Amino acid sequence: MSTKIILTAPIVNLGAEGELVSVADGYARNFLFPRKLAMPATPGNVKRVELLRKKRDADAAAQLAEAQELIAKLAKQSFTITASAGADEKLYGSVTAADIADALKKEGLDIDRRKIALEHPIRTTGVFDVDVKLHPDVSAKVKIWVVAGEGEKPVAGAEATPIEKPKKSSKKKQ
Repeated sequence: MSTKIILTAPIVNLGAEGELVSVADGYARNFLFPRKLAMPATPGNVKRVELLRKKRDADAAAQLAEAQELIAKLAKQSFTITASAGADEKLYGSVTAADIADALKKEGLDIDRRKIALEHPIRTTGVFDVDVKLHPDVSAKVKIWVVAGEGEKPVAGAEATPIEKPKKSSKKKQ
């Protein structure tokens, strides 16, 4: 015999979350239900899953629209990051995704650093096109200018001054 169930999580070779499928009674009763991977396909549960699916679709459409709007703003602008660099235009440090996210935040665009796709940190000055993936369907290239600026540069010939240790007193303990 088979039982109709609604999957609450995606299961390989069975279906995606929210799908109505038929499985063997023992599989549902002994495996899927105890692990909260499925629920019985009662009329109430079917209605509830349909409402959740509609809400999820509306949320996904809103997120997509928001991502497209933000990408339109990003495409029109370029951003400058000032970093300390040597004479050969190599940076003393590097520009990472977190630095780029901070530069975007200064311009009023709040983008998570994990959405910025950098293969490796930027180590030289120049103009770079960086991928920003805000949504699985929406991504764009952002122009980042890395320029040498007034940073903390090491001073040639500077020597560290030794710190003097306090002298021990010559008094003996009594």
